[in-house]
Amino acid sequence: MGIITSIFGGRPGMISGATGAMAIVMVGLIQHGNMYGQGLAEPIQNLGLQWLFITLLIVGAIQITAGIAKVGKFVRLIPHSVMMGFVNGLAIVIFLSQLGMFKEFALDNVGQKILMENGTFMKQFISGNALLIMAGLVALTMGIMYGLPKLTKKIPAALTAIIVVAGIVIFSGMDVSTVGSFVREGAQNPDAGIAGGLPTLQIQLLDVFPSLNWEAMKHILPTAVLLAAVGLIESLMTLNLIDEITDTRGSGNKECIAQGAANMANGLFGGMGGCAMIGQSIINVNAGGRGRLSGIIAALALLCFILFGSELIEQIPIAALIGVMFMVVIGTFAWSSFRILNKIPFSDAFVLILVSGLTVMFDLAIAVIAGVIVSALVFSWENAKRIRARKHINEKGVKIYEIWGPLFFGSIHAFNQKFDVVNDPDRIEIDFMESKVSDHSGIEALRGIVNKYEDAGKTVTLKHLSADCTKLLIKRNIKFEEIIQANIDDPRYHVVSDTAGIME
Repeated sequence: MGIITSIFGGRPGMISGATGAMAIVMVGLIQHGNMYGQGLAEPIQNLGLQWLFITLLIVGAIQITAGIAKVGKFVRLIPHSVMMGFVNGLAIVIFLSQLGMFKEFALDNVGQKILMENGTFMKQFISGNALLIMAGLVALTMGIMYGLPKLTKKIPAALTAIIVVAGIVIFSGMDVSTVGSFVREGAQNPDAGIAGGLPTLQIQLLDVFPSLNWEAMKHILPTAVLLAAVGLIESLMTLNLIDEITDTRGSGNKECIAQGAANMANGLFGGMGGCAMIGQSIINVNAGGRGRLSGIIAALALLCFILFGSELIEQIPIAALIGVMFMVVIGTFAWSSFRILNKIPFSDAFVLILVSGLTVMFDLAIAVIAGVIVSALVFSWENAKRIRARKHINEKGVKIYEIWGPLFFGSIHAFNQKFDVVNDPDRIEIDFMESKVSDHSGIEALRGIVNKYEDAGKTVTLKHLSADCTKLLIKRNIKFEEIIQANIDDPRYHVVSDTAGIME
């Protein structure tokens, strides 16, 4: 993910990799695939994992198609209140996830781990000296990251803080949680670690394809669509955030294609797939990584750590990583949102809080989609209330309705109430100089009003319709051609004659 998106992506400096948002979606697919594989006449081991690789091929195809169709530009439609809610919710999620690092397995009276009913071991917060040491190392990491940039920005603060804290722990012999001990506890295997090998082409997928009947595709296709959506939303939101931080502009469409190509490569070579990683991207940008080289080096360094440096990485204290992420939380959270909550429209404040809450409770994809929908509904409601009709009767006895505001699905009810078909004179003019028929609902509403007047034996003329509105109305009903008055000068503009006294 990292190397492909860094080279071909649309946002230099953005880091991609396996993410929790996509991993959550994958779990159900893998579990169901494994169960399905055991139920076959000739059971297939780890079929769920093979399903995931096939799913990633479909995910990649969907994301590449989205990029070619220029779907990436729609990230510009995300309101600022949604963006602020997104970053605030993200900061809270990162903060809460770090609190789990302050826990340890609970032990019974004989020193055995306590197993809960759901099959997991109970954990409790650390206390005493262990808590003081952990808090002290976290504070030291944060202090280095805060103070070092004030002295010099040529040395990466996060890397320096990790090296210093790791050196103190290693040379002093402190008994604290490290990356290695954390991985072994999570895997419940004393020999577990982060060491790995180079990816290999998944030839066995050729044997799995024959088992892809409709029952299998009912699980694979929906998961692929959901993974593609989650990946694109998280990547495009991260792109937008990095754009704001760096005051530059990336290409959303190009990023969609790169993300898709990277996910297809994961499917072919046995990776878990992924998307842009917000926390790591912010760390990279704040450390000065603004070009493609920063992402390339991040990907290659990660590969080297897995292949050659796993023993060193496993000695890094968890406290140092917690300190780094706490600084990411501080830098990510939009603290200005507290100052502006009582200064912005209530609807924007509601959306900001809603998106923050949904990001914490569910995931950012659901939060962003919900925020955009609520913002769109509020926008439609506000515009629906803005339609007006100024009425007067001219010297010829013609009643003129001058319409102001957009005529669309949200405003048709108010539009219909402006007219008095029964009591109006025989000749009516509806002037759309300050209005626009925006959608099919507006066309139908206008057609309905015209029909009511004609059924009452009255004549209607439509004036100052835009060319596209005229075309749509005539296409809907050829009769409109008879009542639309075309080629009328706009009275708001006047021709200035060339006379003496005008500027030479």
